[in-house]
Amino acid sequence: MQITSPSFKDNARQAMADADLQRALGNVEKGFINKRAKAVAKLPEFEDLRDSARDIKNHTLAHLDLYLEHYEKKVTEAGGKVHWAADAEEARKIILDICKSVDAKRITKGKSMISEEIALNAALEASGHEVSETDLGEYIIQLRGEHPSHIIAPAIHVNKDQVEADFRRVHDKLPPERNLEAPESLLAEARGILREKFLSADVGITGANFLVAETGSSIIVTNEGNGDLTQILPRVHIVTASLEKIVPTLEDVSQILRVLARSATGQEFSVYTTLSTGPKRAEDPDGPEEYHVVLLDNGRSSMIGTEFQDMLRCIRCGACMNHCPVYHSIGGHAYGWVYPGPMGSVLTPSLIGVDKGGQLPNASTFCGRCESVCPMRIPLPKMMRHWREREFERHLSPATTRWGLSAWAYAAKRPKLYKMITRLGAMALNLASRNKGALRWWPLAGGWTKYRDLPAPQGKTFQQMWAEQKKAARS
Repeated sequence: MQITSPSFKDNARQAMADADLQRALGNVEKGFINKRAKAVAKLPEFEDLRDSARDIKNHTLAHLDLYLEHYEKKVTEAGGKVHWAADAEEARKIILDICKSVDAKRITKGKSMISEEIALNAALEASGHEVSETDLGEYIIQLRGEHPSHIIAPAIHVNKDQVEADFRRVHDKLPPERNLEAPESLLAEARGILREKFLSADVGITGANFLVAETGSSIIVTNEGNGDLTQILPRVHIVTASLEKIVPTLEDVSQILRVLARSATGQEFSVYTTLSTGPKRAEDPDGPEEYHVVLLDNGRSSMIGTEFQDMLRCIRCGACMNHCPVYHSIGGHAYGWVYPGPMGSVLTPSLIGVDKGGQLPNASTFCGRCESVCPMRIPLPKMMRHWREREFERHLSPATTRWGLSAWAYAAKRPKLYKMITRLGAMALNLASRNKGALRWWPLAGGWTKYRDLPAPQGKTFQQMWAEQKKAARS
Protein backbone atom coordinates (compact mmCIF):
# COMPACT_ATOMS: atom_id res chain seq x y z
CA MET A 1 0.00 0.00 0.00
CA GLN A 2 1.43 3.35 -1.02
CA ILE A 3 1.15 6.44 1.14
CA THR A 4 -2.14 8.09 0.17
CA SER A 5 -1.12 11.59 1.20
CA PRO A 6 1.90 13.07 2.94
CA SER A 7 -0.34 15.52 4.78
CA PHE A 8 -2.19 14.10 7.75
CA LYS A 9 -3.76 17.49 8.41
CA ASP A 10 -5.30 17.67 4.93
CA ASN A 11 -6.59 14.11 5.26
CA ALA A 12 -8.07 14.88 8.68
CA ARG A 13 -9.89 17.98 7.41
CA GLN A 14 -11.44 16.00 4.57
CA ALA A 15 -12.47 13.21 6.94
CA MET A 16 -14.16 15.59 9.36
CA ALA A 17 -16.13 17.12 6.50
CA ASP A 18 -17.29 13.73 5.16
CA ALA A 19 -20.85 13.21 6.46
CA ASP A 20 -21.02 9.54 5.44
CA LEU A 21 -17.74 8.79 7.18
CA GLN A 22 -18.80 10.58 10.35
CA ARG A 23 -22.00 8.54 10.43
CA ALA A 24 -20.06 5.30 10.00
CA LEU A 25 -17.51 6.19 12.69
CA GLY A 26 -20.30 6.21 15.25
CA ASN A 27 -20.25 2.42 14.97
CA VAL A 28 -16.71 2.23 16.38
CA GLU A 29 -17.69 3.33 19.86
CA LYS A 30 -20.99 1.43 19.81
CA GLY A 31 -19.49 -1.76 18.42
CA PHE A 32 -16.31 -2.12 20.43
CA ILE A 33 -15.90 -0.12 23.64
CA ASN A 34 -18.85 -1.38 25.67
CA LYS A 35 -18.36 -4.96 24.50
CA ARG A 36 -14.73 -4.93 25.58
CA ALA A 37 -15.63 -3.51 29.00
CA LYS A 38 -18.22 -6.23 29.58
CA ALA A 39 -15.90 -9.03 28.46
CA VAL A 40 -13.08 -7.79 30.69
CA ALA A 41 -15.38 -7.42 33.69
CA LYS A 42 -16.28 -11.12 33.41
CA LEU A 43 -12.64 -12.19 33.71
CA PRO A 44 -11.19 -11.31 37.16
CA GLU A 45 -7.68 -12.35 36.14
CA PHE A 46 -7.61 -10.14 33.02
CA GLU A 47 -4.99 -7.73 34.39
CA ASP A 48 -2.76 -10.64 35.41
CA LEU A 49 -3.13 -12.07 31.91
CA ARG A 50 -2.02 -8.74 30.46
CA ASP A 51 1.13 -8.92 32.56
CA SER A 52 1.75 -12.49 31.47
CA ALA A 53 1.20 -11.64 27.78
CA ARG A 54 3.60 -8.70 28.04
CA ASP A 55 6.25 -10.87 29.70
CA ILE A 56 5.92 -13.60 27.07
CA LYS A 57 6.50 -11.14 24.25
CA ASN A 58 9.36 -9.40 26.06
CA HIS A 59 11.08 -12.74 26.54
CA THR A 60 10.52 -13.64 22.88
CA LEU A 61 11.93 -10.34 21.63
CA ALA A 62 14.98 -10.76 23.85
CA HIS A 63 15.69 -14.10 22.15
CA LEU A 64 14.08 -13.43 18.77
CA ASP A 65 16.87 -14.93 16.67
CA LEU A 66 16.79 -18.25 18.53
CA TYR A 67 13.01 -18.64 18.26
CA LEU A 68 12.97 -17.71 14.57
CA GLU A 69 15.66 -20.29 13.81
CA HIS A 70 13.77 -22.98 15.74
CA TYR A 71 10.54 -22.03 13.96
CA GLU A 72 12.21 -22.44 10.56
CA LYS A 73 13.53 -25.83 11.60
CA LYS A 74 10.06 -27.03 12.65
CA VAL A 75 8.41 -25.72 9.46
CA THR A 76 10.99 -27.55 7.38
CA GLU A 77 10.50 -30.77 9.34
CA ALA A 78 6.76 -30.53 8.66
CA GLY A 79 7.38 -30.27 4.90
CA GLY A 80 7.04 -26.51 4.52
CA LYS A 81 9.49 -23.79 3.54
CA VAL A 82 10.37 -20.48 5.18
CA HIS A 83 11.41 -17.53 3.01
CA TRP A 84 13.19 -14.53 4.56
CA ALA A 85 12.34 -11.09 3.16
CA ALA A 86 14.36 -8.04 4.19
CA ASP A 87 11.88 -5.57 2.71
CA ALA A 88 8.60 -5.25 0.82
CA GLU A 89 10.19 -5.61 -2.62
CA GLU A 90 11.86 -8.89 -1.69
CA ALA A 91 8.63 -10.22 -0.13
CA ARG A 92 6.66 -9.44 -3.29
CA LYS A 93 9.26 -11.15 -5.47
CA ILE A 94 9.21 -14.29 -3.33
CA ILE A 95 5.43 -14.55 -3.52
CA LEU A 96 5.33 -13.81 -7.25
CA ASP A 97 7.96 -16.49 -7.88
CA ILE A 98 5.95 -19.06 -5.91
CA CYS A 99 2.79 -18.24 -7.87
CA LYS A 100 4.71 -18.44 -11.16
CA SER A 101 6.22 -21.80 -10.23
CA VAL A 102 2.76 -23.38 -9.97
CA ASP A 103 1.31 -21.47 -12.92
CA ALA A 104 -1.29 -19.86 -10.66
CA LYS A 105 -4.19 -18.07 -12.31
CA ARG A 106 -6.59 -17.37 -9.46
CA ILE A 107 -5.53 -16.38 -5.94
CA THR A 108 -7.70 -16.04 -2.84
CA LYS A 109 -6.57 -14.03 0.16
CA GLY A 110 -7.49 -13.95 3.81
CA LYS A 111 -7.17 -10.68 5.71
CA SER A 112 -3.51 -9.74 6.08
CA MET A 113 -2.09 -6.38 7.11
CA ILE A 114 1.33 -7.54 5.92
CA SER A 115 -0.02 -7.94 2.38
CA GLU A 116 -1.24 -4.34 2.64
CA GLU A 117 2.15 -3.23 3.92
CA ILE A 118 3.97 -4.73 0.92
CA ALA A 119 1.29 -3.68 -1.62
CA LEU A 120 0.87 -7.32 -2.65
CA ASN A 121 -2.45 -7.13 -4.48
CA ALA A 122 -1.22 -4.54 -6.96
CA ALA A 123 1.89 -6.60 -7.68
CA LEU A 124 -0.08 -9.81 -8.24
CA GLU A 125 -2.62 -8.11 -10.49
CA ALA A 126 0.14 -6.43 -12.49
CA SER A 127 1.54 -9.92 -13.13
CA GLY A 128 -1.76 -11.13 -14.54
CA HIS A 129 -3.18 -12.93 -11.51
CA GLU A 130 -6.81 -12.67 -10.47
CA VAL A 131 -6.82 -11.78 -6.77
CA SER A 132 -9.90 -12.04 -4.57
CA GLU A 133 -10.14 -10.84 -0.98
CA THR A 134 -12.34 -13.24 0.98
CA ASP A 135 -12.79 -11.52 4.34
CA LEU A 136 -16.15 -9.73 3.98
CA GLY A 137 -14.77 -6.35 5.00
CA GLU A 138 -11.74 -6.73 2.74
CA TYR A 139 -13.99 -7.88 -0.11
CA ILE A 140 -16.14 -4.77 0.26
CA ILE A 141 -13.21 -2.37 0.15
CA GLN A 142 -11.66 -4.26 -2.76
CA LEU A 143 -14.84 -3.60 -4.73
CA ARG A 144 -14.55 0.07 -3.78
CA GLY A 145 -10.85 0.31 -4.69
CA GLU A 146 -9.96 1.34 -1.14
CA HIS A 147 -7.62 0.23 1.62
CA PRO A 148 -8.56 -0.91 5.14
CA SER A 149 -9.44 1.86 7.58
CA HIS A 150 -9.17 -0.38 10.65
CA ILE A 151 -6.92 -3.38 11.30
CA ILE A 152 -9.71 -5.74 12.41
CA ALA A 153 -12.74 -4.12 10.76
CA PRO A 154 -11.43 -3.02 7.34
CA ALA A 155 -14.74 -1.55 6.14
CA ILE A 156 -15.80 0.18 9.37
CA HIS A 157 -15.89 3.46 7.42
CA VAL A 158 -18.60 2.19 5.02
CA ASN A 159 -22.35 2.33 5.66
CA LYS A 160 -24.82 -0.42 4.70
CA ASP A 161 -26.41 1.61 1.91
CA GLN A 162 -22.98 2.15 0.36
CA VAL A 163 -22.31 -1.60 0.45
CA GLU A 164 -25.63 -2.28 -1.23
CA ALA A 165 -24.83 0.20 -4.00
CA ASP A 166 -21.42 -1.41 -4.56
CA PHE A 167 -22.90 -4.91 -4.70
CA ARG A 168 -25.49 -3.84 -7.27
CA ARG A 169 -22.78 -2.13 -9.32
CA VAL A 170 -20.31 -5.04 -9.35
CA HIS A 171 -22.62 -8.07 -9.15
CA ASP A 172 -24.37 -6.99 -12.34
CA LYS A 173 -25.22 -10.53 -13.45
CA LEU A 174 -27.61 -11.02 -10.53
CA PRO A 175 -31.28 -9.96 -10.68
CA PRO A 176 -31.55 -6.18 -10.21
CA GLU A 177 -34.81 -6.56 -8.25
CA ARG A 178 -33.21 -8.67 -5.48
CA ASN A 179 -33.71 -7.44 -1.92
CA LEU A 180 -30.48 -6.30 -0.25
CA GLU A 181 -31.95 -4.25 2.57
CA ALA A 182 -31.00 -6.65 5.38
CA PRO A 183 -27.33 -7.17 6.32
CA GLU A 184 -27.95 -10.93 6.14
CA SER A 185 -28.87 -10.64 2.46
CA LEU A 186 -25.63 -8.78 1.73
CA LEU A 187 -23.69 -11.51 3.52
CA ALA A 188 -25.47 -14.27 1.64
CA GLU A 189 -24.76 -12.62 -1.71
CA ALA A 190 -21.06 -12.19 -0.91
CA ARG A 191 -20.86 -15.82 0.21
CA GLY A 192 -22.37 -16.99 -3.07
CA ILE A 193 -19.99 -14.91 -5.16
CA LEU A 194 -16.93 -16.01 -3.20
CA ARG A 195 -17.77 -19.72 -3.11
CA GLU A 196 -16.79 -20.26 -6.74
CA LYS A 197 -13.52 -18.36 -6.18
CA PHE A 198 -12.62 -20.59 -3.24
CA LEU A 199 -13.20 -23.74 -5.26
CA SER A 200 -11.13 -22.63 -8.25
CA ALA A 201 -8.20 -20.94 -6.50
CA ASP A 202 -4.69 -22.16 -7.25
CA VAL A 203 -3.01 -20.29 -4.37
CA GLY A 204 -4.34 -19.15 -1.02
CA ILE A 205 -2.59 -16.37 0.89
CA THR A 206 -3.23 -15.66 4.56
CA GLY A 207 -1.65 -13.61 7.27
CA ALA A 208 -0.79 -14.95 10.70
CA ASN A 209 -1.78 -13.77 14.14
CA PHE A 210 0.93 -15.98 15.65
CA LEU A 211 3.79 -18.22 14.57
CA VAL A 212 4.63 -20.98 17.06
CA ALA A 213 8.32 -21.86 17.39
CA GLU A 214 7.57 -25.08 19.27
CA THR A 215 5.60 -26.66 16.41
CA GLY A 216 6.26 -24.59 13.29
CA SER A 217 2.56 -23.71 13.14
CA SER A 218 0.89 -20.56 11.86
CA ILE A 219 -2.32 -19.42 13.55
CA ILE A 220 -5.11 -17.23 12.23
CA VAL A 221 -7.89 -15.85 14.42
CA THR A 222 -11.10 -14.95 12.58
CA ASN A 223 -14.86 -14.70 12.92
CA GLU A 224 -15.52 -16.00 9.42
CA GLY A 225 -14.71 -19.30 7.74
CA ASN A 226 -12.97 -17.59 4.83
CA GLY A 227 -9.51 -18.01 6.34
CA ASP A 228 -9.88 -21.77 6.60
CA LEU A 229 -11.16 -22.08 3.04
CA THR A 230 -8.31 -19.89 1.79
CA GLN A 231 -5.61 -22.09 3.27
CA ILE A 232 -7.15 -25.55 2.84
CA LEU A 233 -8.69 -25.62 -0.64
CA PRO A 234 -5.92 -24.29 -2.96
CA ARG A 235 -2.90 -26.35 -4.00
CA VAL A 236 -0.53 -23.85 -2.38
CA HIS A 237 -0.81 -22.01 0.93
CA ILE A 238 1.38 -18.93 1.48
CA VAL A 239 1.58 -17.37 4.95
CA THR A 240 2.71 -13.75 5.14
CA ALA A 241 3.91 -12.60 8.56
CA SER A 242 6.35 -10.21 10.18
CA LEU A 243 9.19 -11.35 12.41
CA GLU A 244 7.64 -10.34 15.72
CA LYS A 245 4.64 -12.65 15.28
CA ILE A 246 6.72 -15.50 16.70
CA VAL A 247 5.69 -16.98 20.08
CA PRO A 248 7.65 -19.75 21.85
CA THR A 249 4.99 -22.37 22.66
CA LEU A 250 1.34 -23.30 22.23
CA GLU A 251 0.89 -22.65 25.95
CA ASP A 252 2.12 -19.09 25.42
CA VAL A 253 -0.34 -18.61 22.56
CA SER A 254 -3.22 -19.85 24.68
CA GLN A 255 -2.49 -17.17 27.28
CA ILE A 256 -2.28 -14.35 24.73
CA LEU A 257 -5.47 -15.54 23.01
CA ARG A 258 -7.37 -14.94 26.25
CA VAL A 259 -6.69 -11.21 26.02
CA LEU A 260 -6.80 -10.88 22.22
CA ALA A 261 -10.49 -11.42 21.44
CA ARG A 262 -11.67 -9.63 24.57
CA SER A 263 -9.61 -6.58 23.64
CA ALA A 264 -10.50 -6.65 19.95
CA THR A 265 -14.21 -7.42 19.70
CA GLY A 266 -15.36 -8.05 23.27
CA GLN A 267 -15.66 -11.80 22.65
CA GLU A 268 -14.39 -14.39 25.07
CA PHE A 269 -12.89 -16.16 22.07
CA SER A 270 -13.04 -15.66 18.33
CA VAL A 271 -15.22 -18.03 16.30
CA TYR A 272 -12.26 -19.60 14.50
CA THR A 273 -8.74 -20.17 15.82
CA THR A 274 -7.03 -22.21 13.11
CA LEU A 275 -3.58 -23.81 13.26
CA SER A 276 -1.69 -24.84 10.12
CA THR A 277 1.48 -26.91 10.23
CA GLY A 278 3.00 -27.67 6.85
CA PRO A 279 1.32 -29.15 3.76
CA LYS A 280 -1.11 -32.03 3.97
CA ARG A 281 0.17 -35.45 4.93
CA ALA A 282 -0.65 -38.68 3.11
CA GLU A 283 -3.44 -39.46 5.57
CA ASP A 284 -5.01 -35.97 5.43
CA PRO A 285 -8.30 -35.72 3.50
CA ASP A 286 -7.58 -32.16 2.34
CA GLY A 287 -5.05 -29.36 2.59
CA PRO A 288 -2.42 -27.69 0.40
CA GLU A 289 0.29 -29.59 -1.44
CA GLU A 290 2.78 -26.79 -0.73
CA TYR A 291 3.17 -24.66 2.39
CA HIS A 292 5.28 -21.49 2.35
CA VAL A 293 5.92 -18.88 5.04
CA VAL A 294 7.24 -15.46 3.99
CA LEU A 295 8.82 -13.76 7.01
CA LEU A 296 9.09 -9.99 6.59
CA ASP A 297 11.51 -7.70 8.39
CA ASN A 298 10.93 -4.35 6.63
CA GLY A 299 12.56 -2.30 9.39
CA ARG A 300 11.46 -4.25 12.45
CA SER A 301 14.88 -5.60 13.37
CA SER A 302 16.13 -2.01 13.59
CA MET A 303 13.57 -1.40 16.35
CA ILE A 304 15.14 -4.07 18.58
CA GLY A 305 17.09 -2.50 21.42
CA THR A 306 15.61 0.98 20.90
CA GLU A 307 12.94 2.94 22.74
CA PHE A 308 10.47 1.59 20.16
CA GLN A 309 11.02 -2.14 20.81
CA ASP A 310 7.88 -2.37 22.96
CA MET A 311 5.83 -1.66 19.82
CA LEU A 312 6.81 -5.13 18.58
CA ARG A 313 4.61 -6.63 21.31
CA CYS A 314 1.52 -5.48 19.39
CA ILE A 315 -0.94 -8.29 18.55
CA ARG A 316 -3.09 -6.15 16.22
CA CYS A 317 -6.25 -6.20 18.33
CA GLY A 318 -7.25 -2.64 17.44
CA ALA A 319 -8.22 -1.71 21.01
CA CYS A 320 -6.08 1.43 20.94
CA MET A 321 -7.90 2.89 17.94
CA ASN A 322 -11.28 1.72 19.22
CA HIS A 323 -10.77 3.94 22.27
CA CYS A 324 -8.91 6.83 20.60
CA PRO A 325 -10.87 10.12 20.38
CA VAL A 326 -8.75 11.20 17.39
CA TYR A 327 -9.54 8.01 15.46
CA HIS A 328 -13.22 8.45 16.34
CA SER A 329 -13.14 11.84 14.61
CA ILE A 330 -11.21 11.06 11.42
CA GLY A 331 -11.15 7.27 10.84
CA GLY A 332 -8.24 5.24 9.54
CA HIS A 333 -7.64 6.53 6.01
CA ALA A 334 -6.55 9.94 7.32
CA TYR A 335 -3.39 8.33 8.71
CA GLY A 336 -2.23 7.87 5.14
CA TRP A 337 -0.69 4.39 5.32
CA VAL A 338 -1.41 0.84 6.46
CA TYR A 339 -1.61 1.22 10.23
CA PRO A 340 -3.99 3.80 11.74
CA GLY A 341 -4.69 5.02 15.26
CA PRO A 342 -2.20 5.20 18.13
CA MET A 343 -0.38 1.99 17.14
CA GLY A 344 0.05 3.36 13.63
CA SER A 345 1.33 6.65 15.01
CA VAL A 346 4.22 4.71 16.52
CA LEU A 347 4.72 1.92 13.97
CA THR A 348 4.46 3.97 10.77
CA PRO A 349 7.41 6.30 11.50
CA SER A 350 9.38 3.23 12.57
CA LEU A 351 8.83 1.51 9.22
CA ILE A 352 8.76 4.34 6.66
CA GLY A 353 10.68 7.05 8.51
CA VAL A 354 9.80 10.06 10.62
CA ASP A 355 10.19 12.31 7.56
CA LYS A 356 7.13 10.61 6.00
CA GLY A 357 5.18 9.61 9.13
CA GLY A 358 6.19 12.33 11.56
CA GLN A 359 2.82 14.04 11.57
CA LEU A 360 1.13 10.98 13.06
CA PRO A 361 2.67 11.06 16.58
CA ASN A 362 1.33 14.60 16.83
CA ALA A 363 -2.21 13.32 16.24
CA SER A 364 -2.77 12.49 19.88
CA THR A 365 -4.28 14.19 22.91
CA PHE A 366 -2.13 11.96 25.16
CA CYS A 367 -5.26 11.08 27.10
CA GLY A 368 -3.74 7.65 27.76
CA ARG A 369 -6.78 5.58 26.82
CA CYS A 370 -4.76 3.61 24.26
CA GLU A 371 -2.22 2.44 26.81
CA SER A 372 -4.88 1.74 29.44
CA VAL A 373 -6.68 -0.77 27.17
CA CYS A 374 -3.72 -2.30 25.33
CA PRO A 375 -3.63 -6.01 26.22
CA MET A 376 0.17 -6.01 25.84
CA ARG A 377 0.66 -2.89 28.00
CA ILE A 378 2.47 -1.03 25.21
CA PRO A 379 3.39 2.52 26.37
CA LEU A 380 2.05 4.19 23.23
CA PRO A 381 1.97 7.81 24.50
CA LYS A 382 5.60 7.60 25.65
CA MET A 383 6.73 6.32 22.26
CA MET A 384 4.75 9.02 20.45
CA ARG A 385 6.61 11.58 22.57
CA HIS A 386 9.90 9.96 21.49
CA TRP A 387 8.89 10.41 17.86
CA ARG A 388 7.96 14.04 18.48
CA GLU A 389 11.44 14.56 19.91
CA ARG A 390 13.01 12.94 16.85
CA GLU A 391 10.92 15.11 14.56
CA PHE A 392 11.93 18.27 16.45
CA GLU A 393 15.62 17.31 16.49
CA ARG A 394 15.63 16.87 12.71
CA HIS A 395 13.81 20.20 12.18
CA LEU A 396 10.86 18.39 10.57
CA SER A 397 8.21 19.94 12.80
CA PRO A 398 6.52 23.17 11.59
CA ALA A 399 8.48 26.37 12.05
CA THR A 400 5.75 27.82 14.24
CA THR A 401 6.06 24.86 16.59
CA ARG A 402 9.83 25.23 16.84
CA TRP A 403 9.57 28.97 17.43
CA GLY A 404 6.90 28.48 20.07
CA LEU A 405 8.97 25.90 21.93
CA SER A 406 12.06 28.08 21.72
CA ALA A 407 10.13 31.02 23.17
CA TRP A 408 8.77 28.83 25.95
CA ALA A 409 12.26 27.49 26.72
CA TYR A 410 13.64 31.02 26.89
CA ALA A 411 10.99 32.01 29.41
CA ALA A 412 11.15 28.73 31.39
CA LYS A 413 14.86 29.29 32.03
CA ARG A 414 14.04 32.69 33.60
CA PRO A 415 11.63 32.01 36.50
CA LYS A 416 10.72 35.63 37.21
CA LEU A 417 9.91 36.30 33.56
CA TYR A 418 7.98 33.01 33.33
CA LYS A 419 5.87 33.82 36.39
CA MET A 420 5.06 37.28 35.07
CA ILE A 421 4.07 36.00 31.62
CA THR A 422 1.88 33.17 32.95
CA ARG A 423 0.18 35.46 35.43
CA LEU A 424 -0.58 38.10 32.81
CA GLY A 425 -1.64 35.43 30.31
CA ALA A 426 -4.04 33.84 32.75
CA MET A 427 -5.56 37.20 33.60
CA ALA A 428 -5.96 38.09 29.90
CA LEU A 429 -7.62 34.77 29.05
CA ASN A 430 -9.98 35.04 32.00
CA LEU A 431 -10.98 38.58 31.07
CA ALA A 432 -11.47 37.60 27.41
CA SER A 433 -13.77 34.77 28.41
CA ARG A 434 -16.00 37.25 30.30
CA ASN A 435 -16.20 34.85 33.22
CA LYS A 436 -17.74 32.16 31.02
CA GLY A 437 -14.82 29.80 31.54
CA ALA A 438 -14.13 29.24 27.84
CA LEU A 439 -13.15 31.11 24.70
CA ARG A 440 -14.77 30.78 21.29
CA TRP A 441 -11.85 32.58 19.61
CA TRP A 442 -8.27 33.54 20.43
CA PRO A 443 -5.38 34.76 18.26
CA LEU A 444 -3.24 31.90 16.85
CA ALA A 445 -5.64 29.32 18.33
CA GLY A 446 -8.08 29.06 15.42
CA GLY A 447 -7.17 25.41 14.80
CA TRP A 448 -8.55 24.63 18.25
CA THR A 449 -11.47 27.04 18.55
CA LYS A 450 -12.85 26.12 15.13
CA TYR A 451 -14.01 22.78 16.53
CA ARG A 452 -14.19 23.30 20.31
CA ASP A 453 -14.09 25.91 23.03
CA LEU A 454 -10.74 26.87 24.55
CA PRO A 455 -10.89 26.58 28.37
CA ALA A 456 -9.94 29.79 30.14
CA PRO A 457 -7.92 29.79 33.38
CA GLN A 458 -9.94 30.35 36.51
CA GLY A 459 -8.45 31.95 39.62
CA LYS A 460 -4.76 31.86 40.44
CA THR A 461 -1.95 30.15 38.55
CA PHE A 462 -0.50 26.89 39.83
CA GLN A 463 2.72 28.59 40.85
CA GLN A 464 0.80 31.20 42.86
CA MET A 465 -1.14 28.52 44.74
CA TRP A 466 2.02 26.46 45.29
CA ALA A 467 3.88 29.45 46.71
CA GLU A 468 0.99 30.25 49.06
CA GLN A 469 0.85 26.64 50.31
CA LYS A 470 4.61 26.63 50.96
CA LYS A 471 4.32 29.91 52.85
CA ALA A 472 1.39 28.59 54.91
CA ALA A 473 3.30 25.38 55.73
CA ARG A 474 6.26 27.39 57.06
CA SER A 475 4.14 29.63 59.29
